[in-house]
Amino acid sequence: MTSIAAITLEVADLPAAERFYSASGLGAHVRLRASDAASTGFRGFSLSLTVDRPADVRHFLDGALDAGATSLKPASKSFWGYGGVVRAPDGTIWKVATSAKKDDGPATGRVDSFVLLLGASDVAETRAFYVGHGLTVAKSFGRKYVEFAAAPDSPVKLALYGRRALAKDVGVPVDGEGSHRIVLGGTGTDAFTDPDGFAWEPASVPTTP
Repeated sequence: MTSIAAITLEVADLPAAERFYSASGLGAHVRLRASDAASTGFRGFSLSLTVDRPADVRHFLDGALDAGATSLKPASKSFWGYGGVVRAPDGTIWKVATSAKKDDGPATGRVDSFVLLLGASDVAETRAFYVGHGLTVAKSFGRKYVEFAAAPDSPVKLALYGRRALAKDVGVPVDGEGSHRIVLGGTGTDAFTDPDGFAWEPASVPTTP
């Protein structure tokens, strides 16, 4: 079964990114490596942490802001729960959310799930592409949203959302050009690039943690 074993963010300033991800508490979820590839605007993806309670949302968002992130959407209640969005100094967009609306306890610091959400130009086409590369659909809402099953030992869930809808969800303009500045390390697969330009490589390729 093809699955994501690691996510590598390509950053322009590696020492600065290492300092941010160490200080923010988000470093456990990604790997980093230097890149000078041009990239402007929305990069077409977001990283999402699902947590237990509102206090955990604030815990992770405040940690990111204190380390130098920029707020895109302050933590607040919504129809679906409670959450907020920040942009890391390297440009990566992070969303932290919980389905719980009641603030009923202190932060635990735990993460229930880590999701990579790719903005697809055509969700159905990209879904078919990934199924052809060995991924299994776990949840699907037509051309709007697709979530793939993760292997038991995979730290990351992969999901697809329309690019425009994803940009709206995280609070940024949809326009963007150049490198996505992210590489997916996969198990059970060779290197390939999906229809939206997101690159996969074998998870054994060395990266800087």
